[in-house]
Amino acid sequence: MASALPTPYFWARPNGVPRGGIVVIMEGNGMGWQLLRVCERLAGEGYLVIAPDVYHRFADGDGDWQSAFNSLSSEDALSDIRACIATLRENGAARVGITGFCMGGRLSYLASISDLELDAAAPFYGAGIESLLGKPSCPVRLFFGDHDPYIADEALAKIRAHHGDDVVVYAGATHGFMRDGTEDYAPESAADAWKQLLAFFEGNVAR
Repeated sequence: MASALPTPYFWARPNGVPRGGIVVIMEGNGMGWQLLRVCERLAGEGYLVIAPDVYHRFADGDGDWQSAFNSLSSEDALSDIRACIATLRENGAARVGITGFCMGGRLSYLASISDLELDAAAPFYGAGIESLLGKPSCPVRLFFGDHDPYIADEALAKIRAHHGDDVVVYAGATHGFMRDGTEDYAPESAADAWKQLLAFFEGNVAR
């Protein structure tokens, strides 16, 4: 059974009335600075943004994200996402989208096929999506690099076969190509993906 613990989150507000709400799901190594920058950038585009700490059940003061990663259940993660969607709607977001990176990409996809009343889902390089493939309840746009060591060519081919033109693959990009300030960052791919992400949310979330 999912934990009833309250979900802690990072909150980024736009200036004025929100155009919609966005849930942003963290990478496997936790609530990092890149995640918060994404939230702030989306808020700058007029969205009300919330990023849950889905590891909050495992906080022990040691910063052991690997243990938390291995212990997190899909049910608990979906419970946190559901709570965040409700919080966005309670604060004026008529429509809600979701995005996430790495683990957050997988959870964003899982949310899209779990009847959470989302209006759009845009996962980034979510390893394991190929084992979850289903029928999303909202439009999806999935972003990958073709040099991702965590996502085999066969897995990517399976995802593309299932979702067709909703899958965007960047040649030469690796896992974490959106993570600016690291060796994995791919500026051209990241810039194009950000442009596509905004257009996707503009068409499905913004009012």
